[in-house]
Amino acid sequence: MRFLLDAEQREFARSLDGLLASCDTPAAIRSWAAGDHAPGRALWARLAGAGVFALAVPERYDGFGVLPLELTVAFTELGRHAVPGPLVETVAAAALLDRLERLDGQGGQGDGHAAEAHLPGIAAGKTVASLCLTSLGPYALDADTADAVFVVDGDVLRVAGEAGPVQASADPGRRLSRASGGTVLAEGPAVSAAAAYAADVAALATAAQALGVGRALLARTVEYVKQRTQFGVAIGSFQAVKHRLADTLVALEFADPLVHGAALALAAGAPGAGREIAAAKVTAGEAAYRAARTALQLHGAVGYTDELDLSLWIRKARPLRDAWGTPAACRARVLAA
Repeated sequence: MRFLLDAEQREFARSLDGLLASCDTPAAIRSWAAGDHAPGRALWARLAGAGVFALAVPERYDGFGVLPLELTVAFTELGRHAVPGPLVETVAAAALLDRLERLDGQGGQGDGHAAEAHLPGIAAGKTVASLCLTSLGPYALDADTADAVFVVDGDVLRVAGEAGPVQASADPGRRLSRASGGTVLAEGPAVSAAAAYAADVAALATAAQALGVGRALLARTVEYVKQRTQFGVAIGSFQAVKHRLADTLVALEFADPLVHGAALALAAGAPGAGREIAAAKVTAGEAAYRAARTALQLHGAVGYTDELDLSLWIRKARPLRDAWGTPAACRARVLAA
């Protein structure tokens, strides 16, 4: 099977690439890590204007409809430019609220207004959301800056009231903290069912983001080995370097159709969508991590210095590999299916 994006999807990717290339995302990441969210929020508003968040919101709430394939196209570009913020968590929260509203008649006990209250703001970029499923861990991403932090604990959904101290992270652009207190929005079997769907959306978006990070790392490394010389020649001419780069490229190219195929399965509501998402997540995450190790090895010691922007991408690869489904958990899900 030959999988190709259509002309409109490719143009959407190019437009996002052009938009983000004109922004100083490394500076936004460093400001975000220091607790200054203004540059990141300004970037967030521009992404909302391009329709990124509306791709996860139904039309009745001012979105474009839930479009998983277009989401993967967008998140690949967000990863390529290492955009900071709870991007994945925001679209996952939108998926949770939308699915919960649909399932509310099957055992839910919510107030029925959560989707109406939050989804239009998410689509417009006015609401930065975070999502924590306690079954996956106790931390919420960027809870200190999010406008709404949704916490699912078993069959209970609540909006957290406050965020605890920010924890250290391998990626300076990922600020993790515990969310506590708050107001219960819904409870019942529909909550856990909606949370499972939201986790799939988050895993898919994270896989696409990891794919973009890996592609950016490979592109930067290829340019670097053309310039760095040893023994009077560019190190990119060495066979061992070529093999390492080729292996990295093959891993990324193999992950690409898996990510898009999983998006199509999710959009179609296929019974095996969860398995395909898990396969895409582990493959894209491992490919991005391979790209980070390749970039670090071929750049040498300069690769992990804070002064070099490349380090921001290198430090993002491993957290994305493990977020919303570790490799072991994803492989177990594929084997169980």
